[in-house]
Amino acid sequence: MATDQPGEPADPADPAGLEKAIRPDRTPPLGAAPGWSGVPGGVLGSSYRALTVGIVSVVLLIAFEATAVGTAMPIAARDLDGLSLYAFAFSGYFTTSLLAMVVSGQWCDRGGPLGPLSVGIGAFAAGLLLSGTAQAMWAFVAGRAVQGLGGGLVIVALYVVVSRAYPERLRPAILAAFAASWVVPSIVGPLAAGTVTEHLGWRWVFLGIPVLVLVPLALALPAIRRTASGAVTGADGEKVAGAADRPAVDRRRLRLAFAISLGAGLLQYAGQDLRPSSLVPALAGAALLVPAALGLLPPGTFRSARGLPSVVLLRGVAAGSFIAAESFVPLMLVTQRGLSVTLAGLSLAGGGLTWALGSYVQSRPRAEPYRERLAQLGMVLVAAAIATAPVALVPSVPVWTLAVAWCFGCFGMGAVMSATSVLLLKLSAPEEAGTNSAALQISDGLSNVVLLAGCGAAFAALGGGSVGAAHAAASGAAGGSHPAAFLAVFLPTAAVALLGVVVAGRLRGRVAVG
Repeated sequence: MATDQPGEPADPADPAGLEKAIRPDRTPPLGAAPGWSGVPGGVLGSSYRALTVGIVSVVLLIAFEATAVGTAMPIAARDLDGLSLYAFAFSGYFTTSLLAMVVSGQWCDRGGPLGPLSVGIGAFAAGLLLSGTAQAMWAFVAGRAVQGLGGGLVIVALYVVVSRAYPERLRPAILAAFAASWVVPSIVGPLAAGTVTEHLGWRWVFLGIPVLVLVPLALALPAIRRTASGAVTGADGEKVAGAADRPAVDRRRLRLAFAISLGAGLLQYAGQDLRPSSLVPALAGAALLVPAALGLLPPGTFRSARGLPSVVLLRGVAAGSFIAAESFVPLMLVTQRGLSVTLAGLSLAGGGLTWALGSYVQSRPRAEPYRERLAQLGMVLVAAAIATAPVALVPSVPVWTLAVAWCFGCFGMGAVMSATSVLLLKLSAPEEAGTNSAALQISDGLSNVVLLAGCGAAFAALGGGSVGAAHAAASGAAGGSHPAAFLAVFLPTAAVALLGVVVAGRLRGRVAVG
């Protein structure tokens, strides 16, 4: 039986799809725990309210941490006399999260998302406590690495929760809620972190968040235990063949996970130091990363095979091109247009709202038959926004031109990121939701590493200074970057985004069966 069906035509009597969003649906989603019974309601209906509030709160806390910690990090590194290890506080988080994503995927597929989600939230909080109480920079970096382990476990487990606990008609809405959870933190997080750092000290930015973890845990875990824990089951309540018969640990995938984590770490290390000797860790990192990525991502990903492989590839293309370009936008506005750091940040603040709007648009029931086309349109907007960025180098062009273009680009990203999440779950067999969700997140993260490293090297080679110059901009430094260096960032990333338009045309594939 098909796990998911194509979108139904809009009901003329209910063009907004409101009745569909609230009507009873007692067909359990594939992968639901034994004893699950469907009940009426949308994502905030009585049957889903506790679960929705709980898991969205988890995403909200992760978003606040991501935006706030970046603001406090320079002060923490200075106080711990660890500016030389500053970049490792970021790369340490990412490197361990890659490993945890693979582990979480296996864990979820075998025993459900409750275990990795609980352990992940605990590790995330423990990492914050380690960093917040660190007396030396190496301990601070170690805390960030523990956070990465927790973050990697949690993000994959959340996708599996959505796959198991929510019927297909509600998945776009809950994934749109995930995207919306980043809006307020992206605007308020840096300001709140700056205020706390200034009046209470940077340590409280880290120590204040773990206490808040207790609330989403209390709300979400009982609901997850009831609706999404245990072995994978089908619509008839029987275990899906082969789901529980897999080995406890896929040693091959674990070896590949270690390889991809180490390879990504070496690439990041090489990208921070452009001396000739850095070529050695760069080559070693690539030698580890490429075969590991081939083994961890779905077959056909790098040739954009139709269906699931193209969904995974599009996620990486979209995230890598946009995030790499966006990383250099504030630096360009500060060094080339003379804006303050605050104004440079505010010029992009509207993007958080349009990102959430793009995610909301693709979540509407009437958008279901057009989701692949919406993703393709989204990539057109992303490519156009990145290609527009260099016009801000021209003094006669108003800065607000870039701000408006970036709002359109963020709208496109909201549509693409949520659409790829929905399509991944739609195209995944229930017993493979964890592994495929891990692949989606790995594609997302690896593309950031590769494109940021490549763009950073080109930026430095053309007179932009080291990649660390972006952090100098956060301290108010200006000048010293050549305009051509920014072109070397925006033009290649725009080309990658255009490639995403092609990949987005290959998303439609066979729906998984169970």
